[in-house]
Amino acid sequence: MKEIPQISEAEYEVMKVVWKYEPISTTEVVEKVSREIDWKPNTIQTMLSRLVKKKALQTRKHGRVFVYTSLIKEDKYVEQKSKLFLKQFFDGTLNSMVLNFIENDQLSKEDISELRKLLLEREGKEGKK
Repeated sequence: MKEIPQISEAEYEVMKVVWKYEPISTTEVVEKVSREIDWKPNTIQTMLSRLVKKKALQTRKHGRVFVYTSLIKEDKYVEQKSKLFLKQFFDGTLNSMVLNFIENDQLSKEDISELRKLLLEREGKEGKK
């Protein structure tokens, strides 16, 4: 599997915009990130530069404008971060995490109902294979 670069939380905010709108220009990234987070344009441009250096983004010049596209897929990044989170806090098992939420009363009735529904749907898919 291709090594996915380490991305800070701040860089992740920029990546989310690129993933959603790519290909996207510097100006568009600054505009969209600024709507969500009170960062100066230079800060956002610095994040873009870091992400290019980390090989999370690629850039090309289109006329006088720089356009960014991702080099890593959002679902792969989320999958890797999820596995790392489970490993770091719950010995790598989803069961341990869910049990922790249940034992600490952190799941609402709606959460439990949604989990049950997802599990039943998954069970139905598995039965059709």
